Parts: sequence; C-alpha cells; structure tokens
Amino acid sequence: MKFTVKSLIAAGMLLAASWSQAQSADHVFRVSAIPDEAPTELQRKFKPLGEYLEKKIGMKVEFTPVTDYAASVEALINKKVDMVWFGGFTFVQANDRSKGAITPLVQRAEDEKFRSVFVTTSKSINKLEDLKGKTLSFGSESSTSGHLMPRYYLLQAKINPDTDLKRIAFSGAHDATVAAVAGGKVDAGALNISVWEKLIEAKKVDPNVVRVFYTTPGYYDYNWSVRTDMNADLKKKLTDAFLALDASKPEDKAIMELQRASKFIPTKADNYKNIEAAAKNAGLLK
Repeated sequence: MKFTVKSLIAAGMLLAASWSQAQSADHVFRVSAIPDEAPTELQRKFKPLGEYLEKKIGMKVEFTPVTDYAASVEALINKKVDMVWFGGFTFVQANDRSKGAITPLVQRAEDEKFRSVFVTTSKSINKLEDLKGKTLSFGSESSTSGHLMPRYYLLQAKINPDTDLKRIAFSGAHDATVAAVAGGKVDAGALNISVWEKLIEAKKVDPNVVRVFYTTPGYYDYNWSVRTDMNADLKKKLTDAFLALDASKPEDKAIMELQRASKFIPTKADNYKNIEAAAKNAGLLK
C-alpha cells in the first residue's frame, strides 16, 4: 500500500511537471508597441529582437500590432499582451490608468535625453514664434515626442497651439508628419529626432528641402514596460536579456541598429514624473 501511494504521488508530480512544461512551451509571449511608425516598419524593427528574446526567456515571442496609442495601453492592462514599447507619455497614461500597476523595465541610453524636432519647408519659419498664424502637424495625440513635449515647449515660448496657430493636425505617426510637411499639407511639423535621423539616413527626405528649425531640450522618453504582477523570474530574464545586448558584438549589432540604441539601461517610474507634470500642465492628463 505504501509503495502504491508513493508511486501515485511520484506519478502525479511527474504529470504535473510535464503539464507545466507543456503549458510553458505552448504559451506565447506577446509584445506590442505604440504605432508611431508604419506597421510594416515596426514589425521589421522587432523581428531580430523577438528572435533574441525567444532564446533568452525560453518562450515563443510574437509581435502584436495595435491600431492606436490608446490600444497599446489597454492591451497591456487587460493582459492581451505581456510587454509594450511605450513612449514616456503613454507609459504615464498606462500607469495612471492601471493605478500604478505598470513597471518600466529598461530604456535605451538615448531615452534619458530624448528630443523632438520641428521641421518646415518654409523660409519664413526659423523659430517657434514664427509659427503664429501657420498650420502645424503633430504625430499622435498620445505621442510624447510627437505631441506632448512639442506642445509643452510651444507653451513655454508663449504660443498656444489651439489659439495662436491657424490650424493643427494629427498625422498619427512621425514619418507621416514629415510626409505632410514635404507634401505642403502643413507649414510645419513636430516629430521625434530618432525617426527624423533615420529618414535622413535612408534618404527618404531631403534635409535641404525639409529642414529642422527648432530642437527641444532633452527629456525621458521610450521604455519597455510590463505589468507589475508579472512573474518575478520572467521579469528578471527580460531585464537581463536587454542589458546583455552589446552593440559591439556582431550577433547583437543588427538588433541594436534597428532599435537605434547604443545600449539598454534600467529605468524606473520616477524618471517620468516630469513627463507627467508636462502632461498635466498641457491639459492632456487630469
């Protein structure tokens, strides 16, 4: 009888372990990102990083695109995805919406002092004050670098976009903002400096035609965030995987180039207090 009970217990433990392993193998780790660029570009940028993370966390990793910035917030809070590439403002919104249940894991070193640029084709626009009476395109309404911080610095320059400009528009994405300026749909546009530099490098925009006339001071921006209740071991594996990426290693070079990162560093919610204050000051966060 003793042998039978022990055998049943052992068999049960073995079955439970096998079931747990099968669950782990079947589970898909879903990742998303704010749609600040075209969906095909976001997929292309994430592919090598996703393959790298699969090896590091031992789970299948899939990229799940979302339709807009708000959807990225809701997807993480409602457990439709496990990790999201947020902008600073989107992180603040997610953290506020979840009552502090979102944890930023890592950010690029570049995100400690991120900047936005204002661009134009007009020779008469050379400083922020010259935008009075003109048309301007932001990116998405929830974009840190494409709306919140450009709006904040306009207000600092005593320019209210809603009353001092002839018209404001929202393109939905940084590359779309540049296209709107280049196509003459608006007099000027604001976007993040990283996308601007990438478009220049790829020769998708002529800087002699569309030019930068104002660059903002630095601020904290993008990060990779997860829910605070995520398994601690998985959270550590993810953090360690990002921190281990080394741009000088041939196997990591493509990942880092696509992420436009020199390295990843740890981050924390307190880094985004100024973004939160700017959002409240601009009336974009209650």
